[in-house]
Amino acid sequence: MNAPLNPAVKGSLEWQISDAPVAYPQALAAMEARAAAIADGQAGEMVWLLEHPPIYTAGTSARDQDLLDARFPVYRTGRGGQFTYHGPGQRVGYVLLDLKRRKPDVRAYVHDLEQWLIEALALFNVKGERREGRVGIWVQRGDREDKIAALGVRIKRWVTFHGVALNVEPDLSHFSGIVPCGVSAHGVTSLADLGIPVSTADVDVALKQSFRKVFG
Repeated sequence: MNAPLNPAVKGSLEWQISDAPVAYPQALAAMEARAAAIADGQAGEMVWLLEHPPIYTAGTSARDQDLLDARFPVYRTGRGGQFTYHGPGQRVGYVLLDLKRRKPDVRAYVHDLEQWLIEALALFNVKGERREGRVGIWVQRGDREDKIAALGVRIKRWVTFHGVALNVEPDLSHFSGIVPCGVSAHGVTSLADLGIPVSTADVDVALKQSFRKVFG
């Protein structure tokens, strides 16, 4: 897979979709290069939808004790947040936007990322919700709450990178090697776990549609 570095016309937004899993170091290098090009006015904004091979990533707030079983490669990353899992059956959306041109407000940007996921889930009749003091999007299941999507962002020179991860049909047992996002009191779910069998292509369509609704 070639790194998505073809500069789009400045001011436009490009969608990149990778069908085969992308190695995390390759994705990170491509993101950083594209973000720098956007900041320099040499490339347009981009949303990149992809999957990774099974890995754990640690954000800037990650605690070593939350890595319970390093059964997959662990990558330390500059995004915010704690430990998370990425793997097949999870749609990752890396979002590279120029907030200086849009709205230089980090809190508003994170809120919009959450809203993007909530709107996408609603297209599958799933009620995704925010929770005070907890990162990510949650689903109420009777008397318990499970996390269905994670967020982790980094902003450099007012250009965003990293982004979101939506659980479509991952192996949920892979999450047991970490304390996901530092929250041990609640579980993890996916669209498949909720009894909603959808394809990655279906999810991509929903993410595109809801992104335009939230971000324009």
